[in-house]
Amino acid sequence: MILSRRSIILSGIGVAAAGALPGIAFAAADTAKRLVFIIQRGAADGLAIVAPVGDPAYAGARGALAEEAATGTKLEGMFALHPALTSTAGLYAAKQAHFAHAVATAYRDRSHFDGQNLLEGGGARPYGRDDGWVGRLLTLLPAAEREALAIAPAVPLALRGTLPVGTYAPSRLPQADADLIARLSALYADDTLLHPLWDSAVKTQELASDIGGNNGRNGADLGKLAASLMLPEDGARVMMVETGGWDTHSGQRGRLAAQLRGLDQLVAALQTGLGPAWNDTLVIVATEFGRTVEVNGTGGTDHGTASAAMLLGGGLAAGGKVSADWPGLAAAARYEGRDLKPTRSVESVISAAVAHHYALDPVKVTATLYPDA
Repeated sequence: MILSRRSIILSGIGVAAAGALPGIAFAAADTAKRLVFIIQRGAADGLAIVAPVGDPAYAGARGALAEEAATGTKLEGMFALHPALTSTAGLYAAKQAHFAHAVATAYRDRSHFDGQNLLEGGGARPYGRDDGWVGRLLTLLPAAEREALAIAPAVPLALRGTLPVGTYAPSRLPQADADLIARLSALYADDTLLHPLWDSAVKTQELASDIGGNNGRNGADLGKLAASLMLPEDGARVMMVETGGWDTHSGQRGRLAAQLRGLDQLVAALQTGLGPAWNDTLVIVATEFGRTVEVNGTGGTDHGTASAAMLLGGGLAAGGKVSADWPGLAAAARYEGRDLKPTRSVESVISAAVAHHYALDPVKVTATLYPDA
């Protein structure tokens, strides 16, 4: 029997989420709920982040990367969490983290731009929509919960829709070199009006483009910034945070560890900054596609297909779990002989988590977030 994308989405985690909410009337109510979508631009390696160390083919395919993975926190089943994710391991132990593995969008080529467009737009094909799943989600929320903000130079596709949203960083200064930035910083140093705006733009650019820098402290600063923008009574209730640097074609071991350290500190700072509001916060971390099973000749991995997504927060329906219909990593089990094969849609993971978080009808959520499914 051939299944449509919609039937696949509705038959997966969305059904489980609906079953976990007996008696819910599935209608949005005024709440203090918060949602954060962290996109990992560049194709993050799910096989290193949530490593299938118990798969017989993993060690042989991954070599030194597998040795590193084996030192991480052991999760349920055959998986281990990357050792750089120490705070995230604590969330897992507290049942505030859920990892969904072998997931992907419907995209099966390997272009970053096309893959990110489909992840954000939630359409049936790249560039098939000019609005995004987060922007469409806002229409399901009460007016008091629609305040949305992106820490980004422009409104990302995921947040676009019929309702207004804002951005925190009006400019990323893409062509400016360090000398020019230093000169302009000096020029604005004594300007009481422009100096705070300039300083904020520069710092936000530095954080968003390099969360793994400064031994992960860039990520921590970005998390503090996000929390400060969400915690006030009139602050954002829905936020998107862009992170880059996940394209690890070479020297992956050190580069990915730095990125994950930054992500880990970002989430930890967000949790600390939100305080009790963390219990009403859902964080979704996802990437456009995964990376190859085999390591290449430069110690990196190339563009792949399936990856892992993270759900984090104080009110998860199934925290402390790894969910995966695991396809295996043997050569015959791989997608096109090279990639982790997708066995579940990332759309189903997102829609089910959102439906549970906001106590909304899962069918309506899926139809709104992914109308072309």
